Amino acid sequence: MQRYRHYGSSSPPVEEINAENEEEEEEEEEEEEEEVYTEEEEPLIGLSEEEEEIQETGSVKEEEVPQTEVEVQPVVQETEGKSAPVDSKNGKRTERGSGGDAAAAAAAAGGGGGGGAKYSMFTWFVVLALLGVWSSVAVVYFDVVDYDSVIARAKEFRLNFSEVLQGKLTAYDTDGDGDFDVEDAKVLLGLKVAEKTHVEHSPKEKMVSASSLSSVHNDDDDDDDPAAVPLPPMVKDDFVPDDPRDSLHPYDGEAETIDTAGVLVEERLPEESIEIGQDLTSSKFTQEADSAVDTEIQAEPLAEPEPQKETPKKTEAEEPTEKQAEEKLKEKAKKKPKLFNKFDKTIKAEIDAAEKLRKKGKLDEALKAFEALVQKHPQSPRSRYGKAQAEDYLAEKQRSNDLLQKAINTYREAAELPDVTSDLLRAALKRRAERQQFLGRIRGSLATLEKLVEIFPEDIDLKNELGVAHLLLGDNKGARKVFDEVLVLEPSNGFAKVHFGFILKSENKIPESIPYLKEGLESGEPGTDDGRFYFHLGDALQRVGDDSAYHWYELGHKRGHFASVWQRSLYNVAGLKAQPWWTPKETGYTNLVKTLERNWRTIRDEALAVIDQNTGSFVPEEENLREKGEWGQNTLWQQGKKASAACQGVPKTCALLERYSEATGCKRGQIKFSVMQPGTHVWPHTGPTNCRLRMHLGLVIPKQGCRIRCTDITREWEEGKVLIFDDSFEHEVWQDADSYRLIFIVDVWHPELTAHQRQTLSPI
Repeated sequence: MQRYRHYGSSSPPVEEINAENEEEEEEEEEEEEEEVYTEEEEPLIGLSEEEEEIQETGSVKEEEVPQTEVEVQPVVQETEGKSAPVDSKNGKRTERGSGGDAAAAAAAAGGGGGGGAKYSMFTWFVVLALLGVWSSVAVVYFDVVDYDSVIARAKEFRLNFSEVLQGKLTAYDTDGDGDFDVEDAKVLLGLKVAEKTHVEHSPKEKMVSASSLSSVHNDDDDDDDPAAVPLPPMVKDDFVPDDPRDSLHPYDGEAETIDTAGVLVEERLPEESIEIGQDLTSSKFTQEADSAVDTEIQAEPLAEPEPQKETPKKTEAEEPTEKQAEEKLKEKAKKKPKLFNKFDKTIKAEIDAAEKLRKKGKLDEALKAFEALVQKHPQSPRSRYGKAQAEDYLAEKQRSNDLLQKAINTYREAAELPDVTSDLLRAALKRRAERQQFLGRIRGSLATLEKLVEIFPEDIDLKNELGVAHLLLGDNKGARKVFDEVLVLEPSNGFAKVHFGFILKSENKIPESIPYLKEGLESGEPGTDDGRFYFHLGDALQRVGDDSAYHWYELGHKRGHFASVWQRSLYNVAGLKAQPWWTPKETGYTNLVKTLERNWRTIRDEALAVIDQNTGSFVPEEENLREKGEWGQNTLWQQGKKASAACQGVPKTCALLERYSEATGCKRGQIKFSVMQPGTHVWPHTGPTNCRLRMHLGLVIPKQGCRIRCTDITREWEEGKVLIFDDSFEHEVWQDADSYRLIFIVDVWHPELTAHQRQTLSPI
């Protein structure tokens, strides 16, 4: 590639230039100012005779010099950035850029109009392009940028980037028009004088503006350390193996009366669960429902409840409340926790490297890195907290309770170190409490949360979690005290309201519970959109005769908590056939039905013998499902386990059932006698799961006055006949006869459940 130079018409011959020292000095100065880019020599193409002569002799006669002449100067680039030698006029080769001789040679070769050759635009373009390509390769190869974290941050970034950028640039808004534009840029560049505008700002706006400015220039890691919070002595509890009895479904306690099962509409089987030791056991939910009429009646079309005129609509007051809840969440998300104390900042690079491994899913490597950091810097709270997180995530991946227990202990160790920041202390103990709850160690979790509330008495969220821990232990009294304190500090707290309303309802304070449940659900705060609260609010409204209950059932259905308005069970397996009434043929359990109906007198006589002996085997119903009257039960099987003591009183009945595993092995059902006295009414209610069907065998049935409604279909019992219905649908019972009613209840697995599902589903 060649570079062409243009000289003026007044340029003298080369020989005269070498004779004039002043011009030589000027040539040297210009040579120093210009950086000559030498390139390989190429043959000249299309030169005129005069140009060929100039190249061969290195000079031209004075009279032959045209007004404007172009000289071609071949140059060669060497590998070390050093100019290649070129032929001078006398045939000798000299080095360019190597002192005065080189400068002279350059002057001799180039004429008198300028210095050395200049870069071409194409050359610059190629060099910059190569630099860009190799820089990009280096960034990727050496893993300079953590693209995973960038993408993760981008996903979390919910706002429009341009909006956020404009928000940042408003700090430089000089004309007071609310944004950064061309006029503001002119002022900053000094091209325009800023106009003085006086805009009134509220104190809140000024505060936000100041905080946004500081967030642009400051990094959390460079802020002053928050005051270290000393941790009171922790309650050290020994490891206890995961016990299903400790994992009874939330809020299952003695004071509780109605099913408080979880919020799942579709229940995941154990092999599908990603959590460790998850156990979806239920409350001691024993619901009676009986049926009537001929078992061969086909299932009738199911009618949904008619829309109620009094269905409450969303008021204007509800919308701001939901917006306030969203704003609270955004404010909390903006606050970046300060986990590094002064010492941890000195080893931040090492901690970040280990943390990067954890975030990339390289948990074994991350754990080793954090263990090395803890061994090297045992006084570092952030390193120990990172070790706890690595153990925690690895325990979930390996489904290891032992490793999870190690993580629980390490979280405590991190919180107990001196000079721990308040944010890290809170994060460590909060996660410790969550993992203890998950492992079934509810009392240990309660102790941890009590310590947290002691350290952070103004933290409403921690108080709410403490209240839930009391409910998990069945301590409704302790939970009520905590939520009462929360509502004193923050009367509008929706989470506390729904839980406080739930407690009132469990104490049978029905009218008092309704406003708390209703306002809590309307708040839309996190933790309030739970199927249990829709369940209990609707039930409470039904008990006071308020038909708006079905509005809340419908809302719960729309939000995925209920299968339908009628079918409101909370522990469900998706895809099972759903209908309120069944025939023996539809269930496939015709042999069991025939055995019950053929032996109904034997079963009746054993039951009457137990009642006559007045042994106390028939205990009152404790689920608070009765509006009035007396209702007693005698259980033979529960959660797939035989009650041997009860079966001793009715040996023939138990022997008949031993052959039918669909009944005795039904871990989500019961087998029991049920006696109901005259004047009894059972509130509309639903069972906890869609995984079972309920059979009722009539033993002693008065001629009239006893009936059962399931959805909008009402039937009556007959002695020696079996009725079958799905008690996950709403049902209600009346006993208006003159004498007691006695039936035998047998729960069986839903016929569409597989053998594997029956084996792995948790008991209820």
